[in-house]
Amino acid sequence: MNKNHDKYRGKLEALQGTLQDVQLSGEQAAKTVELDQTRVGRLSRMDAMQAQAISIATNNRRKIEMRRIAAALQRIEDGEYGFCLSCDVEIAPQRLGIDPAATLCIDCAEKSEANPNR
Repeated sequence: MNKNHDKYRGKLEALQGTLQDVQLSGEQAAKTVELDQTRVGRLSRMDAMQAQAISIATNNRRKIEMRRIAAALQRIEDGEYGFCLSCDVEIAPQRLGIDPAATLCIDCAEKSEANPNR
């Protein structure tokens, strides 16, 4: 295993731990808003529903990021980490330093963004 892979594994595991730590509080905030008008006014309930929707969206993004991290850790285990899943070229260390779960080299990522339906 590449020495740099250990560095990236540490970053990925730290990110994973941080996301797991905030997951519980995010799940609490996404719970159903009660319809008890005696406890909360209509505007307060609307604010609570908006906060709930934001929390649900945040939880979904967190789950996607946790899957990306788990996949990157698995690629490290499999000896396939650091290579573009599209063209099999080595992903630049600077890119992995910014996003250690990156799956595409910068060229393929740019092509993917330019043509998102591919």
